[in-house]
Amino acid sequence: MTNDLLARHGEMRRIFLRNYRVMANIGIHDFEKQGPQALLINVELYLRPPAADLDDDVGNTLDYDFLRQGIAALVAARRFNLQETLVHAILDLCLSHDAVLMARVSSEKPDVYPDCEAVGYEAARVR
Repeated sequence: MTNDLLARHGEMRRIFLRNYRVMANIGIHDFEKQGPQALLINVELYLRPPAADLDDDVGNTLDYDFLRQGIAALVAARRFNLQETLVHAILDLCLSHDAVLMARVSSEKPDVYPDCEAVGYEAARVR
């Protein structure tokens, strides 16, 4: 996927948000419905090349706060049954920014089962 984008655009930039920890009301099991649980969110965004040379102005790139605040608002706004639903809502958020060519988002629940590190879901979307 990324090779096709690179061939088409000649240059891309990648920014990421790694292991963003949020508390979310999510899950289908009774024990998950007792209250919020920890989620680890990972986002990779591939951005179109800048119109001009990078000039150290945050206004000419995608600010990480766009991701953090947007994800926090999504998680706070409602209860999700499935990580899949949340991940696709985050993909919608990411692709709402004009600079984003491709987004990859994953969600992990680290505390659901005692015998595994995490359970999760990942999806990617190209503009």
